[in-house]
Amino acid sequence: MPVDAASPLNKFSPTGIPDTLDLEIEFSGGMVAECSEPAQRDIIEAAVVRALGAGLPGPLPPAEIFVQLVDSDKSHTLNHEYRAKDKPTNVLSFPGVEPEDLQAMLEQAAQGGPPVLLGDLVIATSVIVAEAKEQNKPFGDHLAHLTVHGVLHLLGYDHMEEDAAEEMEELERSILDALGISDPYRVES
Repeated sequence: MPVDAASPLNKFSPTGIPDTLDLEIEFSGGMVAECSEPAQRDIIEAAVVRALGAGLPGPLPPAEIFVQLVDSDKSHTLNHEYRAKDKPTNVLSFPGVEPEDLQAMLEQAAQGGPPVLLGDLVIATSVIVAEAKEQNKPFGDHLAHLTVHGVLHLLGYDHMEEDAAEEMEELERSILDALGISDPYRVES
C-alpha cells in the first residue's frame, strides 16, 4: 500500500537540503508499492542530509551526490561487475573522491574551489523491501538506514576492520536515532 500524508513515514519530511548540496535522485525501475516516489525522495533527502551533517566536520561546502533507485536486475549486474558478487545487493556506493583526498577537496571547495563530487549511491528498493519484511522493519526505516550507510561509505567510512565497523555502526545508530529510527543492529531476543 502506498504511503500517504497521514503515514508514519512522514517523520521523514524534508529537513531542508543545504544550498551547498546538489542532490539528484533518479528513479530507474526502483519503484515499490510500499512507498510512493515523493515519500521515498523525502526519506532519502532526510537520510543524506543527516549523514553528511554527522559524518563531516563543520559545515558542508559545495558538494554533489547522485542517488539512483534501481530494480534487483540492475543491482545484480552492478554488484557482479564492481564487486564480483553474483547477486543483487541493497546499496552500492561509488565514492567520487579517494578517502585520503576528501578532506583537502572539502577545504578547497569551502574556499571557493569546485564542488566536491562525493559520489553515487545505487539503491535496489526491491531488495530493501524484501530485507525489511524479513527483518520485520518498516520499509522507510530500512531505506533511511541503507541510505545513511551508503553516504558514510562515500565519506570514507568502512566496516572491513572490527574497529572501523564499530565506529561506522555507532555513527549510523546516532544518525538514525536523530531520525526517530531504532537501532538497526539490535538483535531481538
